[in-house]
Amino acid sequence: MSTKRYTVTSALPYANGPLHIGHIAGAYLPADIYVRYLKGKGHDVAFVCGSDEHGAAITLRAKKDGVSPQEIVEKYHNINKKAFADFGIDFSIYHRTSDELHHETAQEFFKTLEEKNVFTKKIAEQFYDEENNQFLADRYISGQCPKCNADGAYGDQCEKCGSTLSPEELINPTSTLSGKSPIKKETSHWYLPMQKHEEWLKPWIEDGLLNGETHHDPKTWRSQVIGQCKSWIDGGLKARAMTRDLDWGVKVPVRDADGKVLYVWLDAPIGYISATKKWAADNNKNWEDYWKNDETELVHFIGKDNIVFHCIIFPIILKAHEGYILPTNVPANEFLNLEGKKLSTSRNWAIWLPGYLEDFKGQEDALRYALCATAPESKDTDFTWTDFQARNNNELVAIFGNFINRVVVLTNKYWEGIVPKFNTLEVYDKEVLEKLKAFPDKISVSIEKYRFREALVELMNLARLGNKYLADTEPWKLKKTNEKRTETIMNISIQISASLAVLSEPFMPFSSEKLKGLLNLDNMTWKDAGGIIIADNHKIKPATHLFSKIEDEKIEQQLEKLKQ
Repeated sequence: MSTKRYTVTSALPYANGPLHIGHIAGAYLPADIYVRYLKGKGHDVAFVCGSDEHGAAITLRAKKDGVSPQEIVEKYHNINKKAFADFGIDFSIYHRTSDELHHETAQEFFKTLEEKNVFTKKIAEQFYDEENNQFLADRYISGQCPKCNADGAYGDQCEKCGSTLSPEELINPTSTLSGKSPIKKETSHWYLPMQKHEEWLKPWIEDGLLNGETHHDPKTWRSQVIGQCKSWIDGGLKARAMTRDLDWGVKVPVRDADGKVLYVWLDAPIGYISATKKWAADNNKNWEDYWKNDETELVHFIGKDNIVFHCIIFPIILKAHEGYILPTNVPANEFLNLEGKKLSTSRNWAIWLPGYLEDFKGQEDALRYALCATAPESKDTDFTWTDFQARNNNELVAIFGNFINRVVVLTNKYWEGIVPKFNTLEVYDKEVLEKLKAFPDKISVSIEKYRFREALVELMNLARLGNKYLADTEPWKLKKTNEKRTETIMNISIQISASLAVLSEPFMPFSSEKLKGLLNLDNMTWKDAGGIIIADNHKIKPATHLFSKIEDEKIEQQLEKLKQ
C-alpha cells in the first residue's frame, strides 16, 4: 500500500465561549474520523487546529464580561482544548493565534503580499460609533439581513441563514456597543482585490484545474461548496478589506498602520501554517513538506458559513504569496439544528460539549456516534435527545454491544477465554467470511468520499452481520451435540469482533480501545481488518459491556436543561 502525506485542518474556533455540538458535528468530528482513518492506513498526517483568539468576537465577549480580551482567550482556550481532548478529537497540535510564532508568521505573510503588490491601499467610509469614539468592526454592527430579513444579523454574516455579508448590506444598521445608528467616517485600509483572481479561481473551483493542469477532482467536492463559490464568482468578486481598526489582533507590520490589525479572516487561516510550524519544530519534521510540497494533500474541514474564506480568500492569498499548495477538498458541512430550532449561543439553545462530558461520563462515543449518524453533510439536520437515546440503546447497545457481549461471554463460558480453532467450513460460513472481507473497502470508499454517515452505516452493518450469523447458527444449542461446529461458529464470530475493533476506531475510539482490550489485540491496523485476525488458542478477557443504556430520566433532565 502506497502512503501519502496529508495536511488536514479544522476551522479555528473562537476562544470566546465553550464548544457546542454544532461546532463538533460541523468541523471537528468529521475531520477526526478522516484523520484516524488515514493514520490507520499508514499515511503521514498533520492534523492542525487551535484557538482563534483575535477579532471582534473576542473583544465583544470581553466587553460583555467586563474583563480584558486576554482573560477571555486564556479561559476559553484551555476549556476548549481540554474538551476536544476529552472527546477524543486527536489533533497533532492545538495551537493559538495569540502565540508569538503566529504573529510573526502572519506579519511575514502580509509583508510578502504587500511587497508583491497584492493589496491596494485606499481610503473608504466605514461605520463609526460616535459615543465610543471608534470604528466598528463587522461584528460590532448588527441589523436586518438583506437575504432572509432576520433581525440581529452581523456585519460579516447572518447566523439565521448563514449568508456572508458586508456591513453596508445590512438594513437599519446599529452599533452593538451603544445601540445607536453609526455614522460613516473615512479611514484607510489594505484591500484584497479578489476580482483580479477570478480568471484562475473559476476553472480551479468548477473544473479542478490549476495553471491548465488537473489539481483535484471537482466531482468529489460537495455541491453546496461549489454552488456557494460559483454564486460569489458569478456575482462578481469585489475588493475586501484585509485590515481593521482595532487594538486587539496581529498588528499590521508596515508604515502608517497605527491602530490597525489584520482582518481575522486573513489572520486565522494563516494560523494553520503557524500551528504546523510549531508542531514540526516539536516533532523533528519539516513544516514545508506539509504546505509547500505538491505531493501533499491539503483538506479543510469547516461549516458552510466558512466556505468563502477557505475556497476563495485563503486560496487567493496562498497562490499570490507563491510556493504554497491549495486545498484538494473542502468538505464543508451544513448546519446542525437542535430539537427543531437553530442552535443559538446567545439564547443558550445549545448542548455544550463540556456539559455533555460532565453529564455522560464514559459515554463520549455515544455522542460521537449520534453526531456522525445525523451529520449535516448535504443539508441541515436535526439533533434531538430522544433520537440520541434511541441510537444509543437500539443500535450501540442492542446491535453492536449485544453481539460483542455474546461472543465474549460464550468464549469465556465454553473455553475459558481461549479462542477455539477453525474446523470444516459450511457454505454459510464461507458466505459470511466473504462478506466480512468486503467491509474494510466499503468503509474506506465512503470515508475517502467524505461520506461519513454512509461509512458508519456500513460499520453497523458488519455488527448486524455478526448478530445474524449468531442468531442463525445458535452455537449455544450445538455445544453439547456438535463441539467442532460450535468452535467454527465462535471462531468466525471472534474474527468479526476483531474487525469491528479495528474498523470502529475512527468513529468510536474509546469503544474501539476497550474492545481491543477485551480481545487482547495489539498493533492491529486497517489492512488487518476483514480477514482472520485472531489465531487459535489466543486468550481473550472476561466480558464487560462496551456501551451502557441511557434511561428516560436522564433524557428528561437534558430536555429540562434546555428550557433553563
